[in-house]
Amino acid sequence: MKPPISVTIITKNEADRLPVVLAAVAALSDDVVVVDSGSNDGTQDVARAAGARVFHRDWTGYGAQKIHAEGLCRHHWVLNLDADEEPSPEMVRSVVDLFRTGEPPASAYAVAVVPIYPFQDEGHPWTVYQRPLRLYRRDRAGFRDDPVHDSVVVREGGVGRLDGVLIHRSFRSLAHHVEKINDYTTAQAVKWRSEGREPSFFALLLLPLLAFLKQYFLRRQFVNGVDGIVVSHVYAFQRFLRIAKAREAARLARRAERRR
Repeated sequence: MKPPISVTIITKNEADRLPVVLAAVAALSDDVVVVDSGSNDGTQDVARAAGARVFHRDWTGYGAQKIHAEGLCRHHWVLNLDADEEPSPEMVRSVVDLFRTGEPPASAYAVAVVPIYPFQDEGHPWTVYQRPLRLYRRDRAGFRDDPVHDSVVVREGGVGRLDGVLIHRSFRSLAHHVEKINDYTTAQAVKWRSEGREPSFFALLLLPLLAFLKQYFLRRQFVNGVDGIVVSHVYAFQRFLRIAKAREAARLARRAERRR
């Protein structure tokens, strides 16, 4: 018997990466929900061929997509995954063991995420810096409606931890990484503008440098040698672009106001 959980995945043009995650959760759930936002590469067919229930929803932000997926689930327990994440065998066993004797004691469970970049053969365990909540009971926890940050909020009960890891292959190439950074930082800048936030000169000057140091030392990318330097520079560039776009949006808004 499979555990009484639903698996949710949001997608757009993930036909090349989706089979890995679908195969990994085949033993975990009889209810895999894929919410697609307009793929044109056959993602929907790949998901249906693996037995998933596929739905379309126009993109309105990370939080909104995942909240919509929650509402389509047949079970109270939800395991949320991205199309570029692969649960390790240890993680799969950990989820199965949780339900072996009945209802799990906590309302939500966190799991370590190991990032792997396209120029790396494998991820290093020392580079784990995220432990997001991914398995949760949806009547006690759920995603918040945020267009950029897709995080689970626990409304009732405690939080536990799963064994194993999520292997995160976020980018197909450095070019793909830059494309995602461009889209993501635009969304962040729009959010900042809606909140009335405008970065200072010192933020533009110092935060990218601090971001590099954070990634390289605190998140221990130094263990990956030259690859770690590349990853840290890209991370710093993302922070720089977010600040620069937010500053640009604020200046353009002031210019438009003066012209009225």
